Amino acid sequence: MEAVLAEPRLRVVRAVLLVVVTALVGLVAYGQVATTVAAPPNLRSIHPAPPAEITFRGRSITLTGLENPLRAHPESLALYLAEGKGVYYRNCLPCHGDHLDGQGHFASGFNPLPANFQDNGTIAQLTESFVFWRVAKGGPGLPREGTPWNSAMPKWEDFLTEREIWSVILFLYDQTGWTPRTWEKTGTGDGGRGTGHD
Repeated sequence: MEAVLAEPRLRVVRAVLLVVVTALVGLVAYGQVATTVAAPPNLRSIHPAPPAEITFRGRSITLTGLENPLRAHPESLALYLAEGKGVYYRNCLPCHGDHLDGQGHFASGFNPLPANFQDNGTIAQLTESFVFWRVAKGGPGLPREGTPWNSAMPKWEDFLTEREIWSVILFLYDQTGWTPRTWEKTGTGDGGRGTGHD
């Protein structure tokens, strides 16, 4: 190797070696900093936009502007809360926990973890119609933006009646102290139907 560096007759070999080593170092450096062309990441929305309408056990339900129908009967609220408590402790407790904090016995086995209803980032931000949709349709009912981690929650419409789902929703809000978001009512051009989440 010393001869290649010092011998005058190997000047061409030195030049070629210098070009090859420089090119190799440049190629490695370029490979380290070059950007790659790839599809954008698929981001997950924690609270994907609900559909305007769903089908519940073959019956169409419009979610836009829908309020919890059990709230229209305040004289029966204690009965509905007791019913909701029973539904929760029979069906929701293993995942969502005794304190509605997402720390049930099975919680650590799921990705994503079950919702922590005590957190202000969950039901405190949602209308009851949104919660009804999520409970009724479960993980299999998530739209594309709710992936890649589909919730493990089952489609509760296969196991619970509409009234049981509404009563467990009442129980969730009552026990957490959160107030559900309401639909905005306007009188300008929309017939008072509301314009969505306020």
